[in-house]
Amino acid sequence: MAAGIGATAQQATAGGGTAAADRQNIADNFDQFLLLLTTQLQNQSPLDPLDTNQFTQQLVQFASVEQQIKTNEMLGSLITSTRAANVSTASSFIGRRIEAAGPQAELADGQAQWTLTLPRAASRAVIEVVDSSGTVVAAETRSLQAGEQTFTWDGRTSTGAQAPDGTYAIRVQARDAAGQPVEVSTTFSGIVDALDLTGDEPVLISGGVRVPLGAVTGVSDV
Repeated sequence: MAAGIGATAQQATAGGGTAAADRQNIADNFDQFLLLLTTQLQNQSPLDPLDTNQFTQQLVQFASVEQQIKTNEMLGSLITSTRAANVSTASSFIGRRIEAAGPQAELADGQAQWTLTLPRAASRAVIEVVDSSGTVVAAETRSLQAGEQTFTWDGRTSTGAQAPDGTYAIRVQARDAAGQPVEVSTTFSGIVDALDLTGDEPVLISGGVRVPLGAVTGVSDV
């Protein structure tokens, strides 16, 4: 019958479901456990008493499972509260200008703009603008100063044609006067016009640029 008690305790740890169903499962199995334990004690042999350590282990197992269910419930409540707070925060960004690290920007009305940041000056920097398929549509070579500076693209391709409005990315390869590579970080700036709330984290949408809420580095009124 000891095996029956062990199996009953194991049943309490197996299976998923909602917290309410899990609590009910624990209660049902614990009732079975007590019934089996009582029957065992009534029928044990005085010459070969049952091992009390086994009973203690089963009781500890039941207590641990119940505690885990309570912990999961609290974590679930915390996640729900956090998500609601994130949604509320994301909603407040609609119609406002945000800044976020990333290579993408939206070309609209013949203009796309990025902020470039360099730790030191670059005497030669090749700046490429690529479309959504990864094709380079425009490129130029210039020097860049140390610190923050704005790079504005007027939408003109390398052939002189006007590129259609949409999302474009920038690639920068820079070197200093000694020919050493210079790291260039790019920042996107745009006005939030929509939200995507389907994922675990809200995503702000500016034109065709998608920015996770956690990636926002600045926000300002238009």
